[in-house]
Amino acid sequence: MTVARLKVRTAVSPREREMPRQDIRARAMRLKDQGAEFPREPSPVAGTSVGERRISSASRYGLDAFAFFVANLQTGFGPFLAVYFSQAKWTQSDIGFALTVGSLVALLGQVPGGAFVDVVRSKRFAAAVAVIGIAGSAFALAVWPSFLVVLLAMAAHSAASCVLTPAIAAISIGLVGRAQAGERLGRNASFAALGNALGAAGMGAIGYYLSNGAVFYLTAALGIPTVIALARIRAGDIDSGVFAEPARPEAPRAAGQDGIRSLLTNRGLLCFSACMVLFFLANAAMLPLVGSVLTLRASETATALVAACIMVPQAVLAVSAPAVGRAAERFGRYPVLLFGFGALPVRGLMLAYTTNPYGLVAIQVLDGISASVLGVMVPLIVSDLTRGTGRFNLALGAVGTAMGIGAALSTSLAGVMADRLGSHSAFLGLACVGFAAFMLVALIMPETRQPGADPAERAA
Repeated sequence: MTVARLKVRTAVSPREREMPRQDIRARAMRLKDQGAEFPREPSPVAGTSVGERRISSASRYGLDAFAFFVANLQTGFGPFLAVYFSQAKWTQSDIGFALTVGSLVALLGQVPGGAFVDVVRSKRFAAAVAVIGIAGSAFALAVWPSFLVVLLAMAAHSAASCVLTPAIAAISIGLVGRAQAGERLGRNASFAALGNALGAAGMGAIGYYLSNGAVFYLTAALGIPTVIALARIRAGDIDSGVFAEPARPEAPRAAGQDGIRSLLTNRGLLCFSACMVLFFLANAAMLPLVGSVLTLRASETATALVAACIMVPQAVLAVSAPAVGRAAERFGRYPVLLFGFGALPVRGLMLAYTTNPYGLVAIQVLDGISASVLGVMVPLIVSDLTRGTGRFNLALGAVGTAMGIGAALSTSLAGVMADRLGSHSAFLGLACVGFAAFMLVALIMPETRQPGADPAERAA
């Protein structure tokens, strides 16, 4: 006997029972298509994904090492120069003239250096040329310490530094994109602070146990690991289109004329430059003035206390710079910049009313806060203000020139106030200038972050 097989029918909701059959099939197809639009995440591999690009770990760690060794390299041209020249029996006027040549080239070379980095297609090449120039300058100082060679070496070092600073910023932002630029620049500042601290300690020990000339041999030798670290950054990981200027239908104009015009008509950039002039007018002379006060109040331990005044801000910078970068991406540029500027007048007031030498050292924590904020915010804000113009490095050089002008005037202003009114009044005067810089930021600086405008964000 044959038994008929029963069909099992699945339960259908009353709402679907009322729908036509073709609508049910269309709904199933839509669900299938939606599942195809959201695939499962691939298994993680080595590297970091930015938009549709994947950055290798070698490039990220290579940039860390490059920032560290560049700071080592630049430390050799710090206070060790004056000691080296004094040991070579140079007069104070000759020492001052040699340092002035370097300062003038550094001031006048900021804009041309930035323009050069804008023009060069390979930012790694520009950085490599700058590193070789700095290492060669140190080698020339160690081997041929004659007056003419020293002047040429100081000029070459300053010119190379004007190229190296914007090149590092361009490589960093090109590597991670604008969306993650704040955190990357904070990471650079952290490794640079570590490099400054360890470089100063190592070179100080070599100068003490060997000779002051050995410091410059070491500086020249540090050019080798610096170039090796730069070579670890893969050219394919750097997005050359981050700073590219969009194509325009009108006839092209001369690059120099267009670049200067774009700077002079950029209101946000002009406001930021004015704020930086006032900031460095107040900030640059504070540490030398603290050194003079410590020498008068604690002459036996003045050298150690001044060294501590230098090391404390570097330690704060190394710890806080990455957090500053993340805060700039989360809360915006304006509140972070305002916080960094606000630490300056507070520091000036505390220095004016503090007599304990160890208290003066502790106050330098505020210097580290301002340094960490500006170390991240200067290239980040300039990048925001020059988005799509192709003039990032030129604008960064212009802001660097403004900073140099403020710093050059600061020491003269503080010196006149200290001689005529005393150190207490000099600190108060610098604090007033710092408060004016803070108010200028609060009143005229716009918020420069543009969420969602990064091509990497649109591709994500």
